[in-house]
Amino acid sequence: MQDQTDLSAVDLSGLERKQWIRRISEIGESDGFTEPLGAQHHAVFVERGDTLLVSFESAPGIDALSETATPLGWEMARDCDWSSLTVLCTADTWFRDAAVYTFFDQLLDDGFFDDFETVVFYGAGPCGYAAAAYSVTAPGARVVMLQPQATLDPRVTEWDERFTEMRRTDFTSRFGYAPDMIDAAERAYLLYDPRERFDAMHAALFTRPNVERLRLPFMGSALQADLLDLELLGPLLSAAAEDRLDRLSFAKMMRARRDHPPYLRKLLMRLEGDGRMKLAEALCENVTKRMDAPRFRRRLNALRAKRSRPDQGEQTAPDAQGEQIPAEA
Repeated sequence: MQDQTDLSAVDLSGLERKQWIRRISEIGESDGFTEPLGAQHHAVFVERGDTLLVSFESAPGIDALSETATPLGWEMARDCDWSSLTVLCTADTWFRDAAVYTFFDQLLDDGFFDDFETVVFYGAGPCGYAAAAYSVTAPGARVVMLQPQATLDPRVTEWDERFTEMRRTDFTSRFGYAPDMIDAAERAYLLYDPRERFDAMHAALFTRPNVERLRLPFMGSALQADLLDLELLGPLLSAAAEDRLDRLSFAKMMRARRDHPPYLRKLLMRLEGDGRMKLAEALCENVTKRMDAPRFRRRLNALRAKRSRPDQGEQTAPDAQGEQIPAEA
């Protein structure tokens, strides 16, 4: 048997796209299989343990989020000894392609998913849509989605103004409406920021008995990047695979946000924007007691000075980045 590739030693950063595809294909052929799926998609399987992560990822997203330009699934294969099936797109396509449909049909016909004790589908945004949509081919799977879209069919989501260029794409045929496709999942977990209006509206469409919607207020619209920064994405996937993920365990994990400056800055901006200056001051006091945070220290001093001179109103309030924002924003 051929030796498995040491994924911890793989670094694909700096490669041009064709070279990058060629290299991950070589690793797939060595450790499992690889299959091109039309012009915009590619599948790479790396066989390891009896838990399978089916991750939907975009090549630009991998470039932006991985220092080694390797798929997230390979990190789980390396760190947890999971098998990894990475389904790649070269741009945001929502994986609406007949070649992708055929690929998952073939996996279903071959009983591919039956070889694993646990199957987890994962994706974020457009890839989160795909994770939900294609999970129907592996009944009993777990699904983890970060701020997914339910569909971009304008007859259903005409209120979503972000992806108008996709409105002519077919979301009504096979694997089309993602919320219906997760009915066969053992459990699905949907993470979103309820203050991101469109994300929250899509999340509402996923209301199903087997879906746990987990809220991340003030985290914004880049949850995957933030969870990677917090080193929480791997533990979340592991907890989902082992049926340990619930609201209490999720809340305990998310306490890590208390030391995450991007989250703290967003929270401060919201408190000041809502005119809740006492809470903003309390937040700054808490942060400066626990962390070396010069920006929060400066803002704390400014808030205290403002409180001592109530007769001198200000029309704008600097956020934690030092920029001016409208006081009523």
